[in-house]
Amino acid sequence: MKNTFGNTISLTLFGESHGPAIGAVLDGLPPGLVIDESYIGNKLRQRRAQGMISTARQEEDRVEFVSGIFEGRTTGTPLCLLIRNEKAHSADYGDGRKNRPARPSHADYTGFCKYEGYEDYRGGGHFSGRVTAPLVAAGAILARALEDRGIFIGTHILRAAGVEDRRFKHYAKEFAYLADAEFPVLDAEAGALIRGEILKAAADGDSIGGILETAVTGMPAGVGEPWFDTLEGMLAHAVFSIPAVKGIQFGGGFALADLRGSQANDAFYRDVEGVKTRTNYSGGIQGGISNGMPILFDTVIKPTASIFKKQETIDLLRMENTTFELQGRHDPAIFHRARPVVDAVTAIVLADLLTARFGTDYLRTGGSADGQVAAAEVEKLQSIAKTGETL
Repeated sequence: MKNTFGNTISLTLFGESHGPAIGAVLDGLPPGLVIDESYIGNKLRQRRAQGMISTARQEEDRVEFVSGIFEGRTTGTPLCLLIRNEKAHSADYGDGRKNRPARPSHADYTGFCKYEGYEDYRGGGHFSGRVTAPLVAAGAILARALEDRGIFIGTHILRAAGVEDRRFKHYAKEFAYLADAEFPVLDAEAGALIRGEILKAAADGDSIGGILETAVTGMPAGVGEPWFDTLEGMLAHAVFSIPAVKGIQFGGGFALADLRGSQANDAFYRDVEGVKTRTNYSGGIQGGISNGMPILFDTVIKPTASIFKKQETIDLLRMENTTFELQGRHDPAIFHRARPVVDAVTAIVLADLLTARFGTDYLRTGGSADGQVAAAEVEKLQSIAKTGETL
């Protein structure tokens, strides 16, 4: 029953939605990484509930660092962070000793089968999206370190309820805009329409889903493994760990099925900045390995399973048919709150694969001799890509 992800750098999540606290442990970090609490706080702000388009549960999400940090930098030992649950309303979930209806399309039934009835069912327990808060905080530590290496991650709403935002085009400018945007869209008119669709669903006691577009810039070529630890395979693994994710596609994705090879192939060329491709149908990944172009992928977030409509279900204690009517505080949509979660797992995967390729000290800027050697190796590879020299 594993709750840990990663190889060189690993992340373990713990806690339940209505327990005393939730948290994360990052292991394998190099000493000396800056812990930018303002940066972490901004990422958590992006995840926070937003008025009528989100749940009424408003948690402060104050991060407590229990270990692995001294004087604002990592020590190199396991980093443990904690976030207290302060606004749980467990009474909304009834007395689970008398009856326990399985909420449709939640993990209530599957969790009951796996943990044999011993699981904390309140608010979804360990399966709850609440547990993404420490995930975001942990991912922010690594995202900040990646930015120091010139690697940036951005995510926005691409589509919801038939309304389309535009795709990324001017990455640096759009990433900067999204960092401060409460509602993560690139087109304000599309954003207003999507907000309106969320409010309509909420008024009807229903919910909607959406699609997010994520881009990564500055990723050096040559990172990832063929076959089982491919870059897109590891990203898909991590992204599918996020509650409510039901699909992912890279680059041209499913649309490639309608193209010929002459249309889908990404032609190479070299300019003063290095080797590039004319198009990016591959989404920055070929053979499971980064090619230096922006990494692009779309993530499908299903409609929130918690809806205020009577539904058929079963009682888990009596194993009898029954009906279920939702009580409490719930989101009519979660895709807008999921963008920092996607950013977080992306940062964790990239940091893990980069340190496997170049060594853990790669994440350090101006760190140890090993870290400087790793940075020099990356710069050499990038120089080779620019000049066409051989190793």
